Amino acid sequence: MLGIIGAMDEEVAKIKEHMTETTIEKIAGMEFHKGILEGKDVVTVRSGIGKVNAGICTQILIDHFGVNAVINTGIAGSLRGDIKIGDIVLSTDTVQHDMDASGFGYSYGQIPRLDTLSFPADEKLIDLAEKCCREVNPHINVFRGRVVSGDQFVSEQTKKDTIANIFEGFCTEMEGAAIGQVAYLNKIPYLVIRAISDNADDTAGIDYDTFEKQAIENSAKLMIAMTAAYEG
Repeated sequence: MLGIIGAMDEEVAKIKEHMTETTIEKIAGMEFHKGILEGKDVVTVRSGIGKVNAGICTQILIDHFGVNAVINTGIAGSLRGDIKIGDIVLSTDTVQHDMDASGFGYSYGQIPRLDTLSFPADEKLIDLAEKCCREVNPHINVFRGRVVSGDQFVSEQTKKDTIANIFEGFCTEMEGAAIGQVAYLNKIPYLVIRAISDNADDTAGIDYDTFEKQAIENSAKLMIAMTAAYEG
């Protein structure tokens, strides 16, 4: 069974519209929609915004629903000039940019007493997502790269530059690395899919409002196509 997480209702609404035989179970204030999508068993859920919500949601999907893979779909701010609004980033790995235990000798972003800085995404899911994206979203570019997460909406150029320089990230958002951490600890495959809604700089608020809908549309189309092709 495949677990599909979106932080906001808008990010999973179109996916739920395509589901059949749906039942709903409410746990920890989240509605888990279990059913069939493109012939596959899935559970789709709005986690809520932020790393804590995303982490709780992922663990519930694993423990209660027994999913064997998790995909997080949604939107993000670009950290690179060549990644434009509307493009899609597929996570090679994820890292938490607002974790700082450097005073204890850890690298920026590394969680103390974990054996890794970042959480590698599943190569098979990355390959499948890239193939499907080129088929259903031929008008945009798709990138493989690091997704960096923090409990912040990045909308300032200096903050963007700092995150981009330290972590060499492709985009920034607020959930992916928490999902990656839970998947890593539970040893299940995961992938973060992010459609770019803004440039994470001083224009981010304006860009987000303008391009959010199209970015979500691109991400949802990819998620539906991936599910149809998924063989896990």
